[in-house]
Amino acid sequence: MNVPARKTKIVCTIGPACRSRETLEHMIINGMNVARLNFAHGDFESHKELIADIRAAAKTVGERVAILADLPGPKMRIGHLAEEPIELERGQAFTLVSNEIEGNSKCVSMNFKGLPKVVRPGDTIFINDGLVQLKVEKVDGEEVHCEVMVGGQLRSHKGVNFPGIDLGISAFTDRDHECLKFALKQGVDAIGESFVQGPDDILALRKAATEAGYNPFIIAKIERSQALENIDGILDFLEIIGRKANLVNFPAHVEIRVDKSGRINPIEVNPLRFGGWCT
Repeated sequence: MNVPARKTKIVCTIGPACRSRETLEHMIINGMNVARLNFAHGDFESHKELIADIRAAAKTVGERVAILADLPGPKMRIGHLAEEPIELERGQAFTLVSNEIEGNSKCVSMNFKGLPKVVRPGDTIFINDGLVQLKVEKVDGEEVHCEVMVGGQLRSHKGVNFPGIDLGISAFTDRDHECLKFALKQGVDAIGESFVQGPDDILALRKAATEAGYNPFIIAKIERSQALENIDGILDFLEIIGRKANLVNFPAHVEIRVDKSGRINPIEVNPLRFGGWCT
């Protein structure tokens, strides 16, 4: 029986557990097509060394491996907790503040100064990938007073999501710009843009890349409800969309339908440029 060539590509995130040259070689032998580097962690020097090791491993094995630089985007996080973990109980009051404070079981700071201006009573806020859920009760100056709807443990610097809320900020940050310039100089094959909301985010990234003399393959990561609302416009300006595996911004029953992605299927890509969906 003739087995058809595999069209699905395997994207692997390279972290401390698989950082060694030997492990990279085994990953390539076992089917890794794309090595993803998460620019939310590490520094440029460590990324440069990792890129060199990936290429050396691919050369040793005799396979071609694309490198994806995943930009950090505007990640919202709570601040430092004086003691951790803290346990939030359903029904209790909990306050998010936009100025710097030492957090505790009653309040914690946020790294987003504009928070009080974009939320309103009734809004839902997710912390730690939705494991903790808050409902906004009132906004008072720099303080956003909430009720805990789903309790749980919290530790310092956990991520915060605001489903359905326009934060009024670009997905392409100054830090992303720095990471983009570095990644392009290293000759990466693709750029992942995090927390995309609409076409303007894609255009901002592409403009920066063009000004630097590059035309990278761009993947828009669908992690916000605004992106789903603007999906048609987003698809007009890029090659691939990526759906985050844990979509805390969407109800569990919401999916991005295959017929939406069908619009990008006819695009011809070279062997280093991977098609389809990645998580």
